Amino acid sequence: MFAQSADQQLFEQVTAGFLDKHYPLGHGRELAGQESAFEPGRWREAAALGWTTLLVPEEAGGGSISGNGLADLLIVASAFGQRAAPGPLSGTNIVAATLGRWGSPQQRQGPLAELLAGDAAGAWAHATADGPFGHDRHLLAAAPSGDGKVVLTGTAGIVEGAADAKYLLVAASGAEGGAARTHYLVPMDAAGVRVEPRQSLDLARRLADVWLRDVALPASARVGEPGAASADDGWLSDVLAALLLGEIAGAVNQAFAITQRWVADRYSFGRPLSSYQEVKHRMADMRTDAEAIEAVAARAARAVGTGAADARSWVYAGLAFAGQRAPELVQDCIQLHGGIGVTYEHDLHLLLRRVAMDTRLYGTPGGFAQRLGALVVATDGGAS
Repeated sequence: MFAQSADQQLFEQVTAGFLDKHYPLGHGRELAGQESAFEPGRWREAAALGWTTLLVPEEAGGGSISGNGLADLLIVASAFGQRAAPGPLSGTNIVAATLGRWGSPQQRQGPLAELLAGDAAGAWAHATADGPFGHDRHLLAAAPSGDGKVVLTGTAGIVEGAADAKYLLVAASGAEGGAARTHYLVPMDAAGVRVEPRQSLDLARRLADVWLRDVALPASARVGEPGAASADDGWLSDVLAALLLGEIAGAVNQAFAITQRWVADRYSFGRPLSSYQEVKHRMADMRTDAEAIEAVAARAARAVGTGAADARSWVYAGLAFAGQRAPELVQDCIQLHGGIGVTYEHDLHLLLRRVAMDTRLYGTPGGFAQRLGALVVATDGGAS
């Protein structure tokens, strides 16, 4: 969907083939009753395809296909969306990108190498008021201990993939950064870490609250400069937003393709549904919205991946538009299927769950539209 060059097209074909073999659309129903949807062995195979390296600089062991790793990773995100697939794609890549950019040599040789090889999964306790999501979901405090360690206490709420992750990236104020936040890499098996699962609308993805109670970490657990987490989180949340847009674009295009086949094959009063004018108009509107979501996702990924000055405005615009239209589009697909569309056995509800979660997990379309307006006003005011 987002492949441009021959190399990207090959990457897209390999990715699609792997997911079709192991996680076809409909597999989510098999995962619904399972405590975990994560398969470590399968994830190592996926890492061998290059899914974990694209946001990491070459000098840290990574590498991209096109020179813009985020645009390359968007291909994988859209494939995940098309199949409502499980896997720690976003969390692992966010943690890997952080360690690749700001991690110490020790962190690159240890945790980052594990993430790149698929031997470990990562999760990000997202919390920033400065990025596109504009809210704070956790409150963590860091305090120095007498033996040179730092002690973390607090709660990280609604963390995707926390129960399956080996490493959790958090930001905490206090200790080295003072009032400003500092990033720390927390091993999930550290003493004082407790994971409390939460219900998830998406059958293939797992959410959890993570409680940290006097978790003592060595000084080497700090990632980046003291007090730099807020600025770094701004870029990380832009990356996550672009990946969400890629998933949304993949899901709505899959829903549209399923519906396009349905209205062509289903007959009513001796005529295919697609021959009726009302259905034609509805399908045309849906196609227009699906292509618009795909276009803004591609533009946001290119802008964020290249560090363009207007990157966040594209992120805001994409989340505002897709957040409103994507769930409505999939709902339209369900309605065009008639009664069978609302059954649990039909795959459309898996796509609706993926889209609904991606478009609401970090904010609302109205909130993103407001932040886009504020950003435009601030940019125009600075220019004048």
